[in-house]
Amino acid sequence: MTEGEALSRDAFLGGKVVLDQPKQGVRSGSDAVFLAAATAARVGDSVLDVGCGAGAAGLCLKARVPDVNLHGLEFQAEYADLARRNGVNTVWHGDLFAPPPKLFEEPFDWIMTNPPFYRANNSTSPKTDRTIARRAERPLSDWITACLRRLKPKGGFAMVHQIDALPEAMHALHSMVGDIAVLPLQARAGRPAKRMVLTARKGARGPFRLAPPLVLHDGAHHGADREDYSEVATAILRDGAALTF
Repeated sequence: MTEGEALSRDAFLGGKVVLDQPKQGVRSGSDAVFLAAATAARVGDSVLDVGCGAGAAGLCLKARVPDVNLHGLEFQAEYADLARRNGVNTVWHGDLFAPPPKLFEEPFDWIMTNPPFYRANNSTSPKTDRTIARRAERPLSDWITACLRRLKPKGGFAMVHQIDALPEAMHALHSMVGDIAVLPLQARAGRPAKRMVLTARKGARGPFRLAPPLVLHDGAHHGADREDYSEVATAILRDGAALTF
């Protein structure tokens, strides 16, 4: 995001959350809402949104649980500033792998994160804010491990990612967490799930659970100029319902 770049004023949860984000560059959408819905924080919990961008996921969580102590960690200074302006309680500008020293002072009850999806490569394309946010310079396992270090014992972890990252995620998680649950997100019935929501508890011993896919849209195809979200997806995306699985 360059200085002076145009912003749009966007609504989430049927207007319960309204925030500014760049018209170009990194823009939050349904992944942020599903991440917030899966973060089972309670009143008074401290929550860290790692890679918070403009703050959409954390602010959607606060719409459901207003009294959480919300923190964001964001690598790109312009987005960290935008998250502050949008109302995230505390925003840390820094790198997950070398975080601001004060971030070490107190562990969190919950970590929520939507890590970069794509592997770094040798492309010579410029590193715009979009590529910085989406391109993973280090393995997902390193990202997950660094997040878990910020968690209290029995603290909760929530992540949205591509479903083909599940094996690597499980490798990173297996020695530190339990109660791992995975919810595949399926665009329409009969289609392969491409994304997932994953939750876990640090130091817990519960078994792994694979939930039935959440189908996001009704019907085999989008056939009209209107939303066709399923009933469950509508409750989450429009009404701010919690996501349990």
